[in-house]
Amino acid sequence: MKKILLIEDERSMRLGLAHSLKSQGYSVKAVADGAEGIHLIGTESFDVVVTDLKLPGANGIEVLKAVKSASFDAGVMIITAFADVKTAVEAMKEGAYDYIAKPFDPDELLIVIERFFKQRELEHENIRLREEIRECKHFEQIIGASPGMQLVFDKIRAVAKTDSDVIIYGESGTGKELVANAIYNLSARRDKPFVKINCAAIPEALLESELFGHEKGAFTGAVQRRKGKFEVAQGGTIFLDEVGDLPIPLQAKLLRVIENRSFERLGGNESITIDVRIVYATSKSLKKEEETGKFRRDLYYRLNVLPIQVPPLRERREDISLLIRHFLGSIGSNQGKPDISIAPDALEALLQYDYPGNVRELKHAVEMAVTFCPGKVITLPCLPAEMRVQMPDLEHIQKDSCGESSVIERVKAYERDLIARVLEETGGRKKETAKKLGVSRGTLWRKLKEHGFTLPESDTDE
Repeated sequence: MKKILLIEDERSMRLGLAHSLKSQGYSVKAVADGAEGIHLIGTESFDVVVTDLKLPGANGIEVLKAVKSASFDAGVMIITAFADVKTAVEAMKEGAYDYIAKPFDPDELLIVIERFFKQRELEHENIRLREEIRECKHFEQIIGASPGMQLVFDKIRAVAKTDSDVIIYGESGTGKELVANAIYNLSARRDKPFVKINCAAIPEALLESELFGHEKGAFTGAVQRRKGKFEVAQGGTIFLDEVGDLPIPLQAKLLRVIENRSFERLGGNESITIDVRIVYATSKSLKKEEETGKFRRDLYYRLNVLPIQVPPLRERREDISLLIRHFLGSIGSNQGKPDISIAPDALEALLQYDYPGNVRELKHAVEMAVTFCPGKVITLPCLPAEMRVQMPDLEHIQKDSCGESSVIERVKAYERDLIARVLEETGGRKKETAKKLGVSRGTLWRKLKEHGFTLPESDTDE
């Protein structure tokens, strides 16, 4: 129930307005003194504050200021005599929602209050939509509708709201860095530095300096002081990719950083305190590494607090067709082939492959096919050899009870789902649907009939 605070020193008006508001289902607290109203504002939260401009104890402007300094976002309506309208207008400039000049009908106040609630509802909806758009923007490179990926999205949303360190597990090519990007972009640190370092790509002799910096003269070639990645990331986020490859001596130093949020540069004695969120990623099982003595047990338990497991592509096969469509669109557009499509046998080869290199391997395969494909349709010979090897001859595929091969049935199902999805996106407009699918209107109508879509009596949509 929405709460309204009514501050009016004239008894008959106070009682009449309180009765009118309560009859409309509002919870009303009515007082006669401005100071008492300000006290209530400091101890309770209200959706709307209706206050007279001239009051004993404190005037309406003071009440307005008390509302604006409170933690809740209430609408303030000013009641004023006609002679004080100018002051009421000034109050609106200070943040009041509206004013009503005496004398007025209680229904006028109800209309103003209802208008405020509708406006606030729209503002909240706009905020929600902006947050959804922002979230979609940060997830747009992570493609997946499978249950495994939905769980990943849920965990990203959850950990992004915190300031805790996170570790991302997943095979090479699954998109761990994209997950790290999404966590950063959805976090409160998104306007601060985001520093990335691959622990497996830097020689052990240089890694400590890269992470923690060095003082002048710390080693041969150290001609000046240099900040490390942790120092550069001050106030923001650092992403330590392949943390499982961190040498044992540096694991000990990282543990001290995690526990104390401080470190010394190589060759220095000054303790540097940092405010940095750490996101880790590894393609290794740190548990197995710990059991074999290659990873410190105490560090493993410090890292493994908020884990996110990104599933390999072979365990989320329902996402392969989504990824193919996404890569065809983005790569095709970049290479001047926005209308490129894929032949059924080539599509089936991509759907059947196991992808030891995961999403990265699929992307590279599509990029290669789009680049070397001579026409507008990617055929089987355009794919990498290892993907063609597993593809049987369509003529020798075992027929099912309906006389159709399983491959053809899967391709038909994919085609029908694609048409249905684009129709939904375009609101059923056939011309726009055909354009998005890269086919003629005639071809679209033939496919609609072939797949059993309900067709209108006349084709009049544009």
